[in-house]
Amino acid sequence: MIDIELIRNHQEVVKENIKKKFQDQKLPLVDEVYELDEKFRAAKTEGDQLRGDRNRISKEIGVFMRQKEFDKAEAAKKSVKDIDQRITDLEAEEKEMEVEIRKRMMVIPNIIDPTVPIGKDDSENVEIEKYGEPLIPDYEIPYHADIFQSFDGFDSESAGRTSGNGFYYLQGDVAPLHSSIISYARDFMIDHGFTYVIPPFMIHSNVVTGVMSFDEMENMMYKIDGEDLYLIGTSEHSMIGKFMGQMVKEEDLPRALTSYSPCFRKGVGAHGIEERGVYRVHQFEKQEMVVVCHPKDSAYWYDQLWKNSVDFFRSLEIPVRTLECCSGDLADLKVKSCDVEAWSPRQKKYFEVGSCSNLGEAQARRLSIRIKGKNGNYLAHTLNNTVVASPRALIAFFENHYQKNGDITIPKALRPYMGGQEVIHPKK
Repeated sequence: MIDIELIRNHQEVVKENIKKKFQDQKLPLVDEVYELDEKFRAAKTEGDQLRGDRNRISKEIGVFMRQKEFDKAEAAKKSVKDIDQRITDLEAEEKEMEVEIRKRMMVIPNIIDPTVPIGKDDSENVEIEKYGEPLIPDYEIPYHADIFQSFDGFDSESAGRTSGNGFYYLQGDVAPLHSSIISYARDFMIDHGFTYVIPPFMIHSNVVTGVMSFDEMENMMYKIDGEDLYLIGTSEHSMIGKFMGQMVKEEDLPRALTSYSPCFRKGVGAHGIEERGVYRVHQFEKQEMVVVCHPKDSAYWYDQLWKNSVDFFRSLEIPVRTLECCSGDLADLKVKSCDVEAWSPRQKKYFEVGSCSNLGEAQARRLSIRIKGKNGNYLAHTLNNTVVASPRALIAFFENHYQKNGDITIPKALRPYMGGQEVIHPKK
């Protein structure tokens, strides 16, 4: 959510930003907020004036009574009663206008960073850099679900019976490999100075609306029936919520945290072979990075976060690249974002395995996360980034370490988590 001062004083900046995000349907919201805010402030000014008048007249009543000017006292009492009623009406109007203003402000997109490339959708994202040599072996790489099944490590059929489409069982050698990658990601981030946290996996609706846009919420979140609780789509949600309503001391920043959680997402949308298996699922596990920092430090932390993802995947000997997300591909709360994509030797292309985002003060404004500074209080900046999301990381890992005989090699960094194993062998 942007600062309303931008709409009061720089409407064209807000409108131009909306145009850059190709959301022209939201342009009328700017004028609507401006007009509502004008009425809101006028109502507050009138209310303040009336309260002053009420105090003054209330004092006069005592004077009139002492002077036995009873007619004047009664007239003054009536004036106070009328003023009270008007104040009550104004306060009701103010609350109504506050709701309407916030409703519109919540869907006006954040101001994007000047460096963000302008484009309508993810097809116009811009490659930044490649890391590692994307190799194509001289033998066929099977579809990832087929590789998993060769290790007796994947069962979607049984999951379909218990839970439906978009769920799966991992088992055999695939399950411990999955857990090893998650454990390694945890230790990797701890070694990089991040504090490890296991957060709540359910959050209240006010946290949900504080950390994400309404469109994202509708498409992603599972709601617990009969309760004000939602299953998290990523641990970022509860990790940012951890600071809701808090005044963080300036000297305690930055707060660099890494969190583990299962993640739950509604949308699967299976279309074709690449959308089956574990590419898009309702449930997965994830290691996340979250930073709460001083505004002047957010650009630095943005670069540190995505570099951590690159370093993590390269330590697993997986080639990756980074893509700068264009304006039309940015969620409304984001200032700047980039994707980390892993190489798929089977598809002969890169695919997304993580996303790094700088949200500026948008989440902090919604959730009232403030910094207590020497020269006053101000809003914090928040950032998040994926260390590893288990399904897609597994796909990248198995494809890039698949051998001609069906073996999967284990890179040095992961061997301590696999009991020293250097290779795992298929069962069939």
